[in-house]
Amino acid sequence: MECNKWIADMEAGDELEGYYVLKTAQSKTSNSGKPFLAGAVADRSGVIDIKIWDYAGPLGGQDEGSVVKLRGSVSEYRGTLQLIVTRIRRAQENDSYDLSELVPAAPIDAAAGWEELLELAESIRDSDYRAVCRKLLEQNGERFQMLPGGKSMHHSFLNGLLMHTLYMARTAEYLAGLYGDIVDRDLLLAGTILHDVAKCREFVTSPLGLVTEYSVPGELLGHLVMGAQAVAEAARELGVAEEKSLLLQHMLLSHHGEPEFGAAVRPMCAEAELLSLIDLVDSRMEIYREALEETETGRFSKRVFALDKKIFRHK
Repeated sequence: MECNKWIADMEAGDELEGYYVLKTAQSKTSNSGKPFLAGAVADRSGVIDIKIWDYAGPLGGQDEGSVVKLRGSVSEYRGTLQLIVTRIRRAQENDSYDLSELVPAAPIDAAAGWEELLELAESIRDSDYRAVCRKLLEQNGERFQMLPGGKSMHHSFLNGLLMHTLYMARTAEYLAGLYGDIVDRDLLLAGTILHDVAKCREFVTSPLGLVTEYSVPGELLGHLVMGAQAVAEAARELGVAEEKSLLLQHMLLSHHGEPEFGAAVRPMCAEAELLSLIDLVDSRMEIYREALEETETGRFSKRVFALDKKIFRHK
């Protein structure tokens, strides 16, 4: 039996025991009426689905984001590895494990990335847009740097929000130059930097810093609306002209592109249109990055839920 084996190195037939992060957990009932737990565990190297048969607790959804000690065996189901767990419990204070090996983090230098993002914000020539960015980044700075970019879809690791925003800001800077006769570079860059800032209020995180659920305001309003509200309040306090405030609010409200994808309104200016496309590109590329890491060269991945298809890892 192997101890604390990296998820990325697991193979069918492995027998193992170790500490992992309970990423998701859902109590279910089988066709025969017996309870079981379905979910996923993670370490820094990846995520694997788990099944615990004939299990009615005590662990469940309320324990998502916590460290657990488990024992089980790896099997393959419909071309995908899964871990069949035979024993599981929450980690205890006297347990010995390395937290840095369990919690996935963005593949970036977070401190350098934060400084670069601040420099991009300070490069905004329009003093009003720059002041709003500065105020909201100062208000949310510590949480903004550490927070994952999502619960499960993409960038769902520490520093994920920072990585996502920084990559998008770099892209916005380039495209603003390419389309300078159409796009207001300052508005585009400000909207990009702030587009997900309200995720700092939308998410509830575990002691490990991972997203476990949505806050009450996050469920009722969502980060697009809360972000627009934060922009409006900051602009009002700073004495920013109403049109600039409205344009920046519109950027945040429309950055999901279409209502069926969560946008409060559709993009109605070139900068908002471009922001929604930049957001889509970066989220898609991160989904590809994560899926390709789990796929052998020359093989197709398992079906990627967020893309609704398999992808091919070429040489």
